[in-house]
Amino acid sequence: MVTSSTMRPAAELAVKIGRELLKVSATSRSARTWTPSMEHTLHSLGFRHSINPSLVARVIDPFLLNHHSLALGFFNWAAQQPGYSHDSISYHSIFKTLSLSRQFSAMDALFKQVKTQRILLDFSVYRSLIDALLLGKKAQSAFWVLEEALSTGREIHHDVCNRLLAALTSDGCSDYAQKLFVKMRQRGVSLNTLGFGVYIGSLCKSSDTNQLLRLVGEVKKSNFEINGSIIALLILHGLCKCSREMDAFYILEELRNIDCKPDFMAYRIVAEAFVVTGNLYERQVVLKKKRKLGVAPRSSDYREFMLDLISAKRLTEAKEVAEVILSGSFPIDNDILDALIGSVSAVDPDSAVGFLNYMVVNTGKLPAIRTLGKLSKNLCRQDKSDLLVKAYEVLSSRSYFSDPESYSLMISFLCKAGRVREGYSALHEMKKKGFDPDVSLYNALIEACCKAEMIRPAKKLWDEMFVEGCRMNLTTYNVLIKKLSEEGEVEESLRLFQKMLEKGIEPDETIYTSLIEGLCKDTKLEDALEVFRKCMERDKTVARRVLITFVLNLCSNGHFGEASQLLREREHLEHTGAHVVLLKCMADAKEIEIGIKHMKWIKEVSPSLVHTICSDLSASFCSSSDPDSILPFIHALEHT
Repeated sequence: MVTSSTMRPAAELAVKIGRELLKVSATSRSARTWTPSMEHTLHSLGFRHSINPSLVARVIDPFLLNHHSLALGFFNWAAQQPGYSHDSISYHSIFKTLSLSRQFSAMDALFKQVKTQRILLDFSVYRSLIDALLLGKKAQSAFWVLEEALSTGREIHHDVCNRLLAALTSDGCSDYAQKLFVKMRQRGVSLNTLGFGVYIGSLCKSSDTNQLLRLVGEVKKSNFEINGSIIALLILHGLCKCSREMDAFYILEELRNIDCKPDFMAYRIVAEAFVVTGNLYERQVVLKKKRKLGVAPRSSDYREFMLDLISAKRLTEAKEVAEVILSGSFPIDNDILDALIGSVSAVDPDSAVGFLNYMVVNTGKLPAIRTLGKLSKNLCRQDKSDLLVKAYEVLSSRSYFSDPESYSLMISFLCKAGRVREGYSALHEMKKKGFDPDVSLYNALIEACCKAEMIRPAKKLWDEMFVEGCRMNLTTYNVLIKKLSEEGEVEESLRLFQKMLEKGIEPDETIYTSLIEGLCKDTKLEDALEVFRKCMERDKTVARRVLITFVLNLCSNGHFGEASQLLREREHLEHTGAHVVLLKCMADAKEIEIGIKHMKWIKEVSPSLVHTICSDLSASFCSSSDPDSILPFIHALEHT
C-alpha cells in the first residue's frame, strides 16, 4: 500500500529533478534540447536505482510539459537505466507533452514502440492520443491508434469513436470511415448525430437512395438518441449538393417513415435546388408538402449539433449547416454565430466575414473581442487584408471600437496585414475619442511603415510620439535604427543611437549590428569603431558576437587592413572565431598577402593560438569558395 509518507519523498524528488533539468537547460548553449550535461546532472542526483514510471511521469508532467525535447530526452534516458521499463503512466505523460507541441512524428515512433513491446496502455491514454491526433488533423493515425486499442481489449468511449468517424469522413478517408462504421456497429458502439450525420451526408455522393434509407432505418432502430430531423437535413443537403435534387424530392416522404421527419429547413433545401435547375413545378410541390407535413426546426437541437461540429473541428460542415440556417432566415443563437466567426475563419475566411456581417446587420449584436482576435489572426495568416478591412468597416458602422482594447486589436492587425494607411487613420480616430495609444501601437505602425518603405511617415510617427509624450522603448529604436541604416541614413541612425543612450535605454545586438553594417557601407569606419567600443563597454558577451559581424562587414566592403588592425587590439586576440572569419574572407577575396601578414603576427604574439586557428581553418575548407586559397595561411603558420 502506498501511503502519503512514501508519496511525499517521490514528489519532492520529482520537483528536484525537474528543476535541475530546467536549470541546466537554461545555461546550455542549445536551450531546451537534451545534452550530455543533463545526463551527467541526473547521474549526480543518485536516484538511478530507484527510478520508476511514476517518478518519470511526475517529472515530465508538469515540469517538462512545454519542453518536448527535454521530456523525450529524459524519457529515453530513463529507459536505459538498469531494471527499468516504461508503463502506461510514463507513456501517458510523454504523449501528453508531445501532443501539446504537435510532435506527431515522435508520437508515431513511440506508439510503434508500444505495439512492438506489447505494452498495455490505459484506455485514457488511447483516448487522449486519439483526441490529440484529431486536433492535429491526423485522422488516419488516430484510426490506427483505435485499432490497436480495440485489439488489446480496451473499450473506447462512443464519443471518441463518433468524432473519429466524422473526422475520417470529412477528411476524405472514406475507406477507413467505412471500416470504422462497420466495426462500431459490430461491437455495439453507439452512433450519435455528429458521427453518423457527417458519415451519411458524405454517402450521398455515391449511394443510391434505397441503400441510404435502409442504412438510416437500421441505425435509427438501435440508436434512439440520433436526431432524425438533422439526419434528414444532412441527407437532403448532401443529395442536392451532388445535383441529385430529384432523388431528394422522392425520399422526402420515405424519411418521415423511418422517424427522420424533414423540418422546414430540409424542405427549403430541396425547393431552392429546384430554383437553381429551373424545375419550378417541383418546387411548388415541395413547398406544399412543407406547409402540410413540415415541422419547425428546433433551434436547441441545431445549437447542440453546431457546437458538436465546432468542438470536433468539423468546420466545413458547421459552415454549411449555418449557411442553410441563415439563408432561410431561421433562428440561430448569437453565441453560435460568435463561435462560427472565430472558428470557420480558419478554413473559409469569406464565409466567416459573411457570418460577422449577418450578426451585425441582421441581429444587431456584436462579436466578443476574443472572437474578433481569432478572425483577425486567421485573415492575416491567409493574406486576406481586404476582408480584414471590410470586417472592421462593418464593426465601425456599429461603434464597436469604443475602448483602448478594441482599438489596439484593430490597429495591430491592420499593421500585420500591411494596411498602414488604415492603421494610421484608426490611430488618429482613437486619439480623437480621448484614448492615448501606448508605445506598442506606435511601434506596430512604425514597423509597418518601414516594411512598406514609407520612411517619412515612420519619422512622422516618431515625432508624434515625442509631442504626445509617449516614451519610446527598445523596440522603437530597434525598428527605426535598423531601417535607417539599411537605407543609408547613417547620420540619423547615429543620432537615434545617442538619444537612446541618453534616455538610459540599453541597445541590443540588433542595434549594434545594424549600425555597424550601415556605417561600414558608408565608409564611416571611425564611427563604426566608436559604436563597437560602446558595445564593449556595456556588454562584453554581446560584443564578442558583434565583433564577428564587424569583421564581416569590414571585409565585405574591402577594408581588410582595417579588419586585421581591429583584431590586433589586445582584448580581441583570443577571439579565434573572429580571426578565422577574417582569414576566410581574405582567402575568398584573394587577399593572400594581407592574410599571411596577419597569420605571422598571430604566431609572434600568441603561439598558443596557432593550433586552434589551423584546425578551424582546415575545417572550413568545405565552406570556402576556393579551398586551395586557405593553404597559404596554414603554411605561413606552420613554417614561419
